Formats: sequence, C-alpha cells, structure tokens
Amino acid sequence: MFAPETKILIVDDMKTMRIVVKKNLTGLGLTNITEADDGETGWQAVEKSLTEMSPFKLIISDWTMPKMSGLDFLKKVRAHPKVAATPFVMLTAEADAALVKQAIMAGVNNYITKPFTPDGFKEKLMAVYTALLKKSA
Repeated sequence: MFAPETKILIVDDMKTMRIVVKKNLTGLGLTNITEADDGETGWQAVEKSLTEMSPFKLIISDWTMPKMSGLDFLKKVRAHPKVAATPFVMLTAEADAALVKQAIMAGVNNYITKPFTPDGFKEKLMAVYTALLKKSA
C-alpha cells in the first residue's frame, strides 16, 4: 500500500464526500492529505505543489464539479509533463459504461462508484498501487 507520508490530493465539491474520502485514507494510515473543492482549485494545488518541489503522489477526484469537471481536471493533469504519470482515481455516482470509457481513454488509473465501502475503497487503491509497482519493475 502507499506509504503513510504519500502526498494525496482529494478534489470534490461536496465537503461531506471529502470528509468520507479523508476518513477512508486515514483509516489506511495515510495522513499527508490536501483538499480542494473543485477541479480549478485542485489544479491550483497541483501547480503549487510543483513550485514547492513536492508534487502529489496520488489524486482522488470527483467527476461532477463546478468550474472544472473531474474529467477536465484529469486531462489537464495528463497533459502536464511533470505530473502526467500521477496516479489518478475518479469518484462518481455515475456507473454509465460510456462515462467509464471516457475516463479510461483520458488516462484514469481507477474508478470508484459512490457510495462505496471502506473495503471497496481500499481494494481500488491497492489495485492502483499494484499497477504502479508493476510499471516500475
């Protein structure tokens, strides 16, 4: 699993959902967590982390948000050479296969449908982590 100090960004316009995601992350021993309330503020956080030479190692983002959707945020992350490989997990209430395909085509690492259980959340993060290990081997 990701190391406890892994720098993580949670992006969701619903404070309640950010709290739920953060609780699940801290339950897994992850504590270096930053929150943003939409894709635009999420992107600002990514840019700030780059200027501080301390980029995020995992992004968990909602799909449906004002100002910049999770899909647009994902595309922006994937287009930037310094953060393009950052693991990105999309959260959504939508289970539509066409939407999942859009996210996969844009380079999402995994997809979590809301509502989710702590075990389901952990399973998705483990899949992302395992895929990273295989890539770096």
